[in-house]
Amino acid sequence: MAVSDATDGAAAKLGGSGRGSTLLRILGSIGRILLTLALTFLGLTAITFVIGRVMPVDPVLAIVGDRAPAHVYEEVYLQLGLDKPIIVQYFNYLGEILSGDLGDSITTSRPVMEDLLRFFPATLELATLATLLGTLFGIPMGVLAAVYQGRMIDHVVRVVGLIGYSVPVFWLGMVGLLVFYAKLQWLPGPGRLEFYYDGLVPTVTGLLLVDAAIADNWTVFWNAASHLVLPVSILGAYALAYIARMTRSFMLDQLRQEYVLTARVKGLSERTVIWRHAFGNVLVQLITIIGLTYASLLEGSVLTETVFAWPGIGQYITNSLFNSDMNAVIGGTIVVGTCFVGINMLSDALYRLVDPRAR
Repeated sequence: MAVSDATDGAAAKLGGSGRGSTLLRILGSIGRILLTLALTFLGLTAITFVIGRVMPVDPVLAIVGDRAPAHVYEEVYLQLGLDKPIIVQYFNYLGEILSGDLGDSITTSRPVMEDLLRFFPATLELATLATLLGTLFGIPMGVLAAVYQGRMIDHVVRVVGLIGYSVPVFWLGMVGLLVFYAKLQWLPGPGRLEFYYDGLVPTVTGLLLVDAAIADNWTVFWNAASHLVLPVSILGAYALAYIARMTRSFMLDQLRQEYVLTARVKGLSERTVIWRHAFGNVLVQLITIIGLTYASLLEGSVLTETVFAWPGIGQYITNSLFNSDMNAVIGGTIVVGTCFVGINMLSDALYRLVDPRAR
């Protein structure tokens, strides 16, 4: 009886110790993630702030104009804190960012944070749908091209990938508008919504499709969806080309491995060999590719937004840069960079879900 009690006590201690070590590991992982995010955010804000300050743009002149009296110029110069050392300016700006204040936009005369909350959902909607389109079609195309290497389907996928990756996005956009809008009149023109539908749906998320569905206004929903077809197809073609090409390359490497030959010798079906074994081993790499594609569409859809008059963050940053609106440029860059970091962190988390070795 005494031996049994002693054994139970020892097991309880070991169990408690195991749970304690697991908790410490979890806390350590969370701490490393938070530290990484903090250091990345500091580096991002510091680089963006310094670039904004060393650019040959006078923020005071952008506000007061080049005909303002000297005393007005001096007053605004002191209000902006430009008389202080740049390190002091940075920490002051960092404190404002952490409090949610990105300053005011010269272009729109509104707080930059308010502008970003207004323009960013349009880019998010566009990039998300384009990434989904590229993923849903690019992965099967890449797998088929690898399985049937050297055959007609492989050549077709490679040509499609070459065209989608090399043809300029703005040219595809203009051709799409010329053919499907101007000539055939199958699709609506530039913009996110027809002007007579503007304001009919209350803004909840900023994502027009979601807000229209929440409001149960399906007329606005389908009109917004029709405006998305061309820009999403253009960006989706770029995403499809890249994802298909990388999927083909990864699958070709895996199909040459010995475990694939062993699986076939054991009598496994070709579908199981390709999709369960070979594709399962490239899934981690594809998560990285899809994440990078998504991030690049979030930050690099400026030309598409310009061609289609899409009120997104890319067009907002570009117009602000032309108007020397550095508060808006720096704020938009920080938001895009933060999204990039967040997508990378999400990719790391997905690694652990699909690959037990990462856990």
